[in-house]
Amino acid sequence: MGALAQERARSLCEVDGDVEQLLDPCKPRCMGGFVDLRSDTVTRPTPEMRRAMAEADVGDDVYGEDPTVNALQDAFAQRVGKAAALFVPSGTMGNQLALRLLTRPATSVIAGRRQHVVIYENGAAGRNAGIQFQTVDDDDGTISVDDVRWALDAARHHHPQPSLVCVENTHMPAGGVPWPPDALPAVAACGLPVHLDGARLFHAEVATGVDAAAYAAPATTVMCCLSKGLCAPVGSLLAGPADLMADARAERQRLGGGMRQAGVIAAAGLVALRTMVERLAEDHARAHRLAEAVADRWPDAGCDPVRVQTNIVIWRHSRPDAVLDHLRAEGVLGGTLAPGVMRLVTHHDVDDDGIERAAKALASAP
Repeated sequence: MGALAQERARSLCEVDGDVEQLLDPCKPRCMGGFVDLRSDTVTRPTPEMRRAMAEADVGDDVYGEDPTVNALQDAFAQRVGKAAALFVPSGTMGNQLALRLLTRPATSVIAGRRQHVVIYENGAAGRNAGIQFQTVDDDDGTISVDDVRWALDAARHHHPQPSLVCVENTHMPAGGVPWPPDALPAVAACGLPVHLDGARLFHAEVATGVDAAAYAAPATTVMCCLSKGLCAPVGSLLAGPADLMADARAERQRLGGGMRQAGVIAAAGLVALRTMVERLAEDHARAHRLAEAVADRWPDAGCDPVRVQTNIVIWRHSRPDAVLDHLRAEGVLGGTLAPGVMRLVTHHDVDDDGIERAAKALASAP
């Protein structure tokens, strides 16, 4: 970095006291400045990813000619046990493609009322697929077979006809809980196609020992994010039958998701699949430590450390803004999910020292 750039970095960092962070973009955030626990999407590419991106063999992916994208799609499809896969810019696009492919306008999609596809995609499903959601209870992170059967039976009583079931594994708003291995096959046995929003599916794999392919087997389509916990800078993948993924490519173009020399970012995804999955266990252990700190400070806030199996810690608080302001003053960034619901998320860029710093800040929070 040149002298002028270094001087500008120093002046910018005077705001948050983090000179070294801008001078060394690969340095863990918890080593200086803020311990950023808002999301596992804030991670930066690892040095190996940066090298792979710089050296990536590329082509035009709209023509299907980018060899690195093709290699990533093949690797992911094999990893989740599907015939083919498609690289997309975001998990939201992957979910929206599945809705467009597996539903019909004016039908309903059965999904948990707190799932990402229902409440965190800016109402995209109604606009993109012309469907409405039949939401069911998902307080424990799963949806029940009885609720799915009820929604199917309700179509005989003038309710919209269901065309798809969506599930989320891990279930983020329930605290990143994985689905029990035998639960999804029972839902799929109700007879509707299933889309698995597996944005953090590899967290479930590491936490339970059930591999991603086994989890995805009952689903027609499965989506995973490379930028949530796996440190890739951009991108998600949708996998399913080969003919369906050919249709998904056309739908991706209709949504403006066609990319050209996308191997530059796909290269980081290949590194993510190869090197970043097993280490998720470290994030899970650190989240458990945070959950203990939350439970110690607010015993009745709904945070049970025993249930924290992956990298997300959720609890209730009547004054979340006051807690967030306190944490920020202590050099820790957190977030909220809903009114009165707080969240911390562990990831590669926060180490044990950062977790202890956060735990100490939680202990003195209002």
